[in-house]
Amino acid sequence: MLDSPYVRRVAISLQLLDLRFEHQSLSVFHTFGQFQQINPVVKAPTFVCDDSKVLMDSTLILQYAEVLARPRNLMPTALQELQHHLRVIGLALAACEKSVQIVYERDLRPPEKLYEPWLARVTEQLLAAYEALEEEVSRRPLAVTSETIMQAGVSAAVAWHFTQQMIPEVVPSSNYPCLVAYSAKVEALPEFIAAPHGDSTYRHDG
Repeated sequence: MLDSPYVRRVAISLQLLDLRFEHQSLSVFHTFGQFQQINPVVKAPTFVCDDSKVLMDSTLILQYAEVLARPRNLMPTALQELQHHLRVIGLALAACEKSVQIVYERDLRPPEKLYEPWLARVTEQLLAAYEALEEEVSRRPLAVTSETIMQAGVSAAVAWHFTQQMIPEVVPSSNYPCLVAYSAKVEALPEFIAAPHGDSTYRHDG
């Protein structure tokens, strides 16, 4: 489902790579059995290739998509640019992971079973990721158009939007003006609008 930042980054990236795809919105909780029939591991996103081989993990799916889309790509080839983009993507994925851990801890564990020291540790890691990401975006602004945005921009924007949708009180937006401004710009791009956060299904209009 597109309420997963990992699913959403793939859906947006596939559009930017000009790869047509069909999106089936399944929940790892509410439609577990149906999901299990496609991928017994029940890991989102799951990507079914044209030859029916099943891939999983957003980063590995996108690596495969980059090869399919050649010469189009969302990753730079120059070493220094690649290093910078990999750092931004790493920070964004860390922010996704820690945000998801907090959401799961709050939503799936009974209140009396919450382990506050664990939540405090994860929150500290989440804030560290966003502080570093804010610094990177401030120092080297990311591209904001469909023609120029790269995977670093997609991942940073999707991570930020997910956190603000799910746990905004944990990461106050007022502390991250560059991420707020960047998110506002790219969320207005057609590829982001076509794959909105939530339980809807991406549909190709072309």
